[in-house]
Amino acid sequence: MRNKIYNSKILVTGGAGFIGSYVVEELLKSDPKKVIIIDNLIRGSFENMKSFIDNPLVHFIEGDVRDTALMENYVSGTDYVFHMAALRINSCAANPEEGFEVMLRSTFDLAQLCVKYKVKKVIYSSSASVYGLAQHFPTPETDTPYDNQTFYGGAKLWGEQLFKSYKFMYDLDYVALRYFNVYGARMDTDGKYTEVMIRWLDCIHEGKAPLIYGDGSTTMDFVYVRDVAKANVAALLSNVTDEVFNVGNCEETSLKQLLDVLLKVNDSRLVPEYREENSVNPVSRRLADNTKAKQQLNFEPSISLKEGLKELSEWYFEKKKSINLRV
Repeated sequence: MRNKIYNSKILVTGGAGFIGSYVVEELLKSDPKKVIIIDNLIRGSFENMKSFIDNPLVHFIEGDVRDTALMENYVSGTDYVFHMAALRINSCAANPEEGFEVMLRSTFDLAQLCVKYKVKKVIYSSSASVYGLAQHFPTPETDTPYDNQTFYGGAKLWGEQLFKSYKFMYDLDYVALRYFNVYGARMDTDGKYTEVMIRWLDCIHEGKAPLIYGDGSTTMDFVYVRDVAKANVAALLSNVTDEVFNVGNCEETSLKQLLDVLLKVNDSRLVPEYREENSVNPVSRRLADNTKAKQQLNFEPSISLKEGLKELSEWYFEKKKSINLRV
């Protein structure tokens, strides 16, 4: 059955990134006319795009969303936009000025262009960070998003409000998706802000005791990246507009539980070492309520934590193996 993706021109900012590359793969299943990717390759990579970079339906531009002339050139004539380009949460804290330029100004400029060129719908990547420490668990979208203390969360919330106001003022259709803790193959593995599960995989690979800071009771809602990509496409295909949706796995997993599952899927008998917590985490719990997405987008996550961690492990160890062979 043909859907609105078929024969459409779609722009994906950050399409060479972790989540963006999976969204591109999902879009290509429905034969779009063209998928245009704009990415500066600071977080994205050609490796992430290897399954589709040679596809004639894909047009990749190495560029920055802050380049308004570039953006105007490619928003013009576009049917739909997925706005996924962003800095990491810790990068925003380290450099708020750059955070403002990337997270707020470029989002504003993009919204202006979407109105100017009559884009049919925008899918905006938001975050569960907007909740801070939520009022309720599971957390519905009706929880107030005012307990956030991060620049990143504030910027994401501003983006939601921007598109809401542009729907009211200019009838620009949009859906915003609040991602919970996204993980999976192609996730960021290098640099100062490496995810904890990548550090633990390194320990498993090297036979070293994995470290847990604090008592391991902090919880997250880990949702696999392929499920997140499917939520994005579901948001585009639906007739829903002017709404925000949680995208989580609807399971609360502590760091201790996460490590237990990671060790089991890798047949590892390593024993964790506990260290004193070296920072204060104001958000000690995460648990999504996806009821709204299920009812209005027909979206439900399908990949269990065990299945997801197995896939992540296999990808990461293969990546390390190929790097070692090149050295």
